[in-house]
Amino acid sequence: MSSLDAPTPENPVTRDVRLDVRLPAVKAVARVQAREIRMLAGRVAGLHRHNGPVFGTIVAGAAIYQVDGEAETLLRAGDAFYEPEGARISRLDATDEGVTFAAFFLVGDDQEPGELEFL
Repeated sequence: MSSLDAPTPENPVTRDVRLDVRLPAVKAVARVQAREIRMLAGRVAGLHRHNGPVFGTIVAGAAIYQVDGEAETLLRAGDAFYEPEGARISRLDATDEGVTFAAFFLVGDDQEPGELEFL
């Protein structure tokens, strides 16, 4: 993640890439559903996986994020994350601050976004 300079009158708009993910396979996407998700302090999401890729960014608070078998990461406001389609997500747990995040679900025709299952 890079750091941006503040906008100035000479350069009134700044942009920063927060996440750039190459999907492991081509996916036919008919729509993207954006959700704002809020979790109380200390809430544990539980082991789960999704039926399509999910991209998100932390709006407020913080969460511990972990894809099964990978290191856990502390996500804070402005941080972005990616949940691969079908991957076991070990943690997306609110810290003692609670967390609000925006999540973007990529779905195909005749598909609703959601959890495949809580494991």
